[in-house]
Amino acid sequence: MANEASSAGLLNSGVIPHLNVVGAAAASEFYQRAFGARELLRVPSDDPNRLSHVRLQLNGGTLMLCDCFPERGFEHQPSHSFTMMLIVADIDAWWKRAVEAGAEVVVPIERMFWGDRFGQLRDPFEVLWAMDEPGDMA
Repeated sequence: MANEASSAGLLNSGVIPHLNVVGAAAASEFYQRAFGARELLRVPSDDPNRLSHVRLQLNGGTLMLCDCFPERGFEHQPSHSFTMMLIVADIDAWWKRAVEAGAEVVVPIERMFWGDRFGQLRDPFEVLWAMDEPGDMA
């Protein structure tokens, strides 16, 4: 974990998901255990039980998260309108690690019609994650 913004170069392009969760510190710890994420930045808030900002490096990309602050207009609203997608070379290893960390299986891994092995999990923070291992159309 770093307490300084030393990785600004990671933020120059692309789309970066930013999740509002209940329990950002616990979510960061979960993503580290489940997905091998590395915490790059943690910004506390005035409330010792909530974080203003967390930046993680995950599978070559950036994930940001923070606690919800209903008193500032940021209520917790679990969303089912998006899925976080991880493209991985060894879906079995990633899957096992995530399930052992506490992710719930939503769609078991199977070979899909487009040739990839694919499955979906839900994390303890109500975020849906898909894993995809590229394959060949056969």
